Amino acid sequence: MKMIALGMLAALSFLCFLYLFQDRQIYFPDNPPRAAMIAGARRLDLTPWPGEEDFRGLLREPRGAARGTVVLFHGNAGHAGHREWYADNLTRLGLRVILAEYPGYGSRAGSLGEKSLVADAKETLAMVRRRFPEPLLVAGESLGSGVAAAAAKSAEADAVLLITPWDGIASVARHHFPWLPVGLLLRDRYDSVGNLSGYRGRVAVILAGRDSIVPPRFGRRLFESLPDPKRLQVVPAADHNDWMDRVDAELWISVVEFLLPTA
Repeated sequence: MKMIALGMLAALSFLCFLYLFQDRQIYFPDNPPRAAMIAGARRLDLTPWPGEEDFRGLLREPRGAARGTVVLFHGNAGHAGHREWYADNLTRLGLRVILAEYPGYGSRAGSLGEKSLVADAKETLAMVRRRFPEPLLVAGESLGSGVAAAAAKSAEADAVLLITPWDGIASVARHHFPWLPVGLLLRDRYDSVGNLSGYRGRVAVILAGRDSIVPPRFGRRLFESLPDPKRLQVVPAADHNDWMDRVDAELWISVVEFLLPTA
């Protein structure tokens, strides 16, 4: 009985550890000094937005008048300055691009967690709506897809682009830790199916066909839950972190034309 009690105590202690420190399994921020991050961004032709002191993301304007604004919420690692390839591809199509930064990431203060990130994302999108009159496309990759799905309706986004998304983060957690009581332990839910319920704008979903981090079946569940108009794009040989190297300009053109069709 003593051994059983010790075993139960050890298991309970382990579960408590996982509950208290689960953020370290979800969020992997890179936090360079502000001056270094801004200098690096400027070398990539990215400007702190709305400014250096009230920094919420990185901006790049297209050549000529913008046909729309994309706000991109990035994945769980690094910071917004690591996603310049979105600006490279989307500004060529006449879109203004804002690479949004999360609280606790980059040089921004704040706490990690779904409540903090989603509330901040809604504030960012509200600011974008006030400052830019063009159509708004809310985009997110991986973790950012969960943030985008949670914030898009509040901003009345014209369209949503979700890259390597899930139906809910609990599905991903159960996949990787099938022996854990995920339903009891998980604080952050990022329920993208529920959060997009009732959204009536255009939605495009891009899946990596060999995604080992967020298996594509979870993204398909999300896609199937959405009403039309919607579009699914699968990059067959891609994994979670190399899909961007396996797509070409034609994919970006076709996805943007679907989401923000020109007259």
